[in-house]
Amino acid sequence: MKVIEYLEGFGHENIRATNRTTFEFTKENHLTPRGDCIITVNTSKGARDLSPEFKSLAQSSSVEIKMRIRVGALEFLVVGAGDPGLEFTHSKDLVGRKSNYLCGRTLMIGSDKAACDFPREFVNALRNPEQRAEITLTAETVG
Repeated sequence: MKVIEYLEGFGHENIRATNRTTFEFTKENHLTPRGDCIITVNTSKGARDLSPEFKSLAQSSSVEIKMRIRVGALEFLVVGAGDPGLEFTHSKDLVGRKSNYLCGRTLMIGSDKAACDFPREFVNALRNPEQRAEITLTAETVG
């Protein structure tokens, strides 16, 4: 089984993407330099906004979650896992984690990448507040 979600987000002058364990999309429109895991602001969905079908499928340990982000001609893929403990309750944020930590903001655990792994040309493009990013989330049963 497979469920796909589409989101969009925008850049911000304070995008740094240096966090070594997480990456984040937020619906907030402001960002301080302390937000080192944030990839986009003004993102169209938070965890709570994802479809019931996506959330239900992602709440399985036999699901792979892929996040594909496109910025202009650039594209980047992150792969992680679902988990029965995913809550999807946060109204503004979606966080991908290399760890197995779960909270209402968690999109995936066991992520193969964090913010610091995003190509620097990607990050530089996202420092432009006018830059739009297309984000595709796919939850798919494996095995």
